[in-house]
Amino acid sequence: MLKYEIFINPKWLKKMEDDIWENEHFPAVLKIDDNRYKIGITYRGNVIRKKKKKSYNIIFQNPYLVEAAHEIHLNAEYDDISLSRNKLSLDFFDRIGVISPHSKHVLLYINGFCKGIYLELESFDQHLLKKRNLPVGPIIYATNYFANFSLLSPENELKTSLDEGYTIKYGEPNDLSLLEDFIEMINTFPNEEFEKEVGKILDIEKYLRWLAGVVCTQNFDGFIHNYALYLNTKNNLFEITPWDYDGTWGRDLHGRTLEHDFVPLSGYNTLTGRILHIYPYRSKYKEIMSSILENHFNVETLEPIIKGQFQTLKPFIRTDPYINMDEEYFDKEIDVIVKFIINRNGYLKKELAFL
Repeated sequence: MLKYEIFINPKWLKKMEDDIWENEHFPAVLKIDDNRYKIGITYRGNVIRKKKKKSYNIIFQNPYLVEAAHEIHLNAEYDDISLSRNKLSLDFFDRIGVISPHSKHVLLYINGFCKGIYLELESFDQHLLKKRNLPVGPIIYATNYFANFSLLSPENELKTSLDEGYTIKYGEPNDLSLLEDFIEMINTFPNEEFEKEVGKILDIEKYLRWLAGVVCTQNFDGFIHNYALYLNTKNNLFEITPWDYDGTWGRDLHGRTLEHDFVPLSGYNTLTGRILHIYPYRSKYKEIMSSILENHFNVETLEPIIKGQFQTLKPFIRTDPYINMDEEYFDKEIDVIVKFIINRNGYLKKELAFL
């Protein structure tokens, strides 16, 4: 596991600690092996900022790009005792044909003190697109629970604007108007007209693959949050990518156990409901889900991956000052994930017959 060492002036570190909601990036140096990079660092996330072990956002300043990335995220994975669910999820999406940030575990030190095991995540931005040889286009983040493709909030109150819940990551402010038009279409077009037009704006197959991934991993928040939209300028169709998937594989974002049938096969959100109402798209979803359950989301495929990831992490568990468990307790979480996969796979196969 790579060792990341961050050196920051104590006065900047104290300023960060005094105001955990400050988003200003403070100057620091990141050392990886024998390489040193000038960076800007700040806390990231929402709930995690209140925890003892916090997550960080890092922007490279000199050089501007490191391994073709300008920005990375160091996630604490504090409420996931396996430290594995986020990576397992994002790698799973990658295997089933959905654009997904790559990730790797690192051991983080700040000013000589070990901060523990972190998950380094690619930022979903224009630099990631270039690395994937994808055409650069607008990227819109779903930044809160209002990003449900609806005219109404999750509390069934009328939204103040159609782009509520979304933030431009890359592009121009008026790029949001494309999304606003799409949301208006989702909520106002009659079924026949919606069926004719939706495929001109959204890459349907890739959306259905993303939907299958959210449903399999059972990310309850994933339908109205924890995703980004990317406009592929080669075909002018929106694609969707996952983000922050620690509340998965049998546990919620607080680390509590979730029953294997908590999230239905059809998922949640207005767009999904309208798409699955259309017979050809519903049939395509069944075909995609059946293939994923047979070839990707099963114990035979996933258990070796899970065990390999745990074996990589286990030698470093005792170095993490925020982890209060031994290797044996850590290994038991494999059983939690494997049991979830078995039960979830069986549940979804049964539900497919009634979709």
